[in-house]
Amino acid sequence: MKKVAVIGAGAWGTTLAVLLAEKGHAVTLWAYEKELIEQIKEFHENKLFLPGFQLPESIECTNRIEGTKGSETFVFATPTQFLRTSADRFKKIVDPRHLVISVSKGIEAKTLKLPMDILKETLNIKKLAVLCGPNLSREISKGLPAASVAASEDPATARSVQELFTLERFRVYTNSDPLGVQLGGALKNIIAIAAGVADGLELGNNATAALMIRGIAEITRLGTAMGANPLTFAGLSGMGDLIATCSSKLSRNHRVGEMLARGKKLPEIRKKMKNVAEGIDTSSAALALGKKHRVQLPVAEEVYGVLYEGKDPFRSIANLMSREPTSE
Repeated sequence: MKKVAVIGAGAWGTTLAVLLAEKGHAVTLWAYEKELIEQIKEFHENKLFLPGFQLPESIECTNRIEGTKGSETFVFATPTQFLRTSADRFKKIVDPRHLVISVSKGIEAKTLKLPMDILKETLNIKKLAVLCGPNLSREISKGLPAASVAASEDPATARSVQELFTLERFRVYTNSDPLGVQLGGALKNIIAIAAGVADGLELGNNATAALMIRGIAEITRLGTAMGANPLTFAGLSGMGDLIATCSSKLSRNHRVGEMLARGKKLPEIRKKMKNVAEGIDTSSAALALGKKHRVQLPVAEEVYGVLYEGKDPFRSIANLMSREPTSE
């Protein structure tokens, strides 16, 4: 049994806390919002971010940093744009003996840094990994089977994460390419917004499939240019995560695309959503990375245009279809 602190009580953080408790670990779930923690303690349910699912009574909940003292492992599940602030709060608690795991999927807009880079810069750590894959919170909370990938530059650290999380219904693989795993998890959210637009416009399965495949192509181009292994994008954190988020109504980013297709604008969409849709901020970061590494990202460009420049969603799909023909 390990003592594990999950930092961030959104839908994914809460789901992981339940998985870890099911595995028999001693779990502390931390959130900044005192009201949220009090509500979870009272009802053993995260009514704000994961309603309808009972949490094991064994999970300790706290909004105090000191409440996580004694933990051997820290799982950071806060949205990427708030990850640096969250990690900074814990730098006096986390030390080099501890295993730190990032489960955030995004790119920091101001710095273009990935979650593991943020944690490296903020915390004094040696054992660092990322957990990522086609993991829709509500499906896993229902007890449905899923798989994920634990990636670290250190194989022993990746195996530690694999051992920590693996259950009969949650299978974890290891990977030695954390850069590629993080990029796959972050960039697929942009493609999921595009897929949501296509579904919202009722353009059919062919259009959605084309967006997905051309999306993974541009993700792979950018990832390879940045030094990732191209084979990573054919795995769970690449194509696997892309399929799940582009195909499911449970995907927050897909939902954003559907709302855009109905004529909703970004401020209204943000106001309606309780959970963070990482693809919104990641779209601008991806374009900056594409420019830096001289990689064209046509799907990301159109998604950004619809989100931030008021482009008509149907016109953006037409732009993609009318691009100069090329080879696959």
